[in-house]
Amino acid sequence: MATEQSYIMIKPDGVQRGLVGEVIKRFEQRGYTLKGLKLMNVEKSLAEKHYEDLSARPFFPALVDYICSGPVVAMVWEGKGVVATGRKMIGATNPLASEPGTIRGDFAIEVGRNVIHGSDSVESATREIGLWFPEGVAQWTPVAKPWIYE
Repeated sequence: MATEQSYIMIKPDGVQRGLVGEVIKRFEQRGYTLKGLKLMNVEKSLAEKHYEDLSARPFFPALVDYICSGPVVAMVWEGKGVVATGRKMIGATNPLASEPGTIRGDFAIEVGRNVIHGSDSVESATREIGLWFPEGVAQWTPVAKPWIYE
């Protein structure tokens, strides 16, 4: 399995509820490397571009309004299998279907307030990282890498 990057976003409800540190902790403890991080208010045009695949859905306007309603934490995480494993760590879109131990299973109840977004494929991650981090991400190698990877 190749090293890859994933876009992870703590949504406004996660930021407002003080879950930023907990989410970062879980990805760090798993052994993934943080390559980009910023707290930001989301412009409507960025939210619309991010969720453009959902633009025909009836909930699209409310979703865009919600993502723009407060700050989000945009992140890029790197590691082997980070996209698929990150999705497992996050849990099902509907928090009531999420297993305990997942981020949504532990911290969310409503689909519309499900704390976090994670890329669903390597291709989506590449697109989302380009959208949210047009300036690029940090290039570095943690000294613990040989203790995590063979």
